[in-house]
Amino acid sequence: MTDEVIGVGIAGFWHVHAGDYARDATEHPGTRVVAGWDPDPALAAEGASHLGVEVVDSLDALLAHPDVAAITVTTATADHTAVISRAIAAGKHVFTEKLLAPTVDECEALVAQARDTGVALVVSLPRLADPEVMAASALIDAGSLGDVTYARVRMAHDGWLGGWLPERFADPVAAIGGAFADLGCHPAYLVQRFLGARPAHVTASYGRVTAREVEDNAVVVAEYPNGALGVAEASFVTTPGAFAFEVRGTAASLLFGFGREELIAKGGRFGDQWMPVAEAERARRPFELWVDAMRGAADPSDNQRTAIELTRFVVAANAAASTGAAVGLATEGRS
Repeated sequence: MTDEVIGVGIAGFWHVHAGDYARDATEHPGTRVVAGWDPDPALAAEGASHLGVEVVDSLDALLAHPDVAAITVTTATADHTAVISRAIAAGKHVFTEKLLAPTVDECEALVAQARDTGVALVVSLPRLADPEVMAASALIDAGSLGDVTYARVRMAHDGWLGGWLPERFADPVAAIGGAFADLGCHPAYLVQRFLGARPAHVTASYGRVTAREVEDNAVVVAEYPNGALGVAEASFVTTPGAFAFEVRGTAASLLFGFGREELIAKGGRFGDQWMPVAEAERARRPFELWVDAMRGAADPSDNQRTAIELTRFVVAANAAASTGAAVGLATEGRS
């Protein structure tokens, strides 16, 4: 693909991030929003009107639109596999909200289909590019913490207390879960970044503060073969919202967000008092990666592998929560 501006179609207004990705496509100099579609005509009309773009009445029409070369997928999570597969078959590049698909097998099939078809497939995993996460990851990779023995990541907001999170997020079929299958994806993939893609097993406790059918409060514990523990937390019922993490090793520890919106370190070469850590430069965001991949200037395979492992983690957590038992995952080295 050359340097011409790429026309983007919005596939689905189900997810609250549909407008965010449309804004990304509007603000990026290499892309523009052309049209939008949703299987719910009311959502489609509302979303397209808000963006000031054309609305089409079917996914086929969106994929056949002469000015649409790529799509962003923000349908219900349960619909991802069908929508993404049809888009890839039509030769359209795909940027999708997490989760990529409800199962690992479906994720792997979509990645293989995209590779074989030669289209760019990228999943939105934005926290991996945050400066504080980049800095923490670099210190972990350099061995500055010693052997990492514990990582905890929490993401929370007040969506169901403040009434701004749509009720469709409480549909266990469409959303394939609750707080953990949506917001919990971020702490899950960060725990995986800090400790490794494949824990030995996970256990999970899901709570329902608001008595909805799905969980609005979740804690998942991942145990690794070396004994390290990772804790991923998510909540739709926390005021104020929160993003925080801690990573602790045999030599030093890191904290971010526990009342102090900066990365701080203690122990080892950092000394005996908490001290600020210089932020790393922000990495390429997922949408930027997608545009570069469409132009042949980036390889999205690391993003795709991370997305597959994220689905493996979330599926295991959901199973652990429903059964009350630990769920095992095949192990591999730290990513």
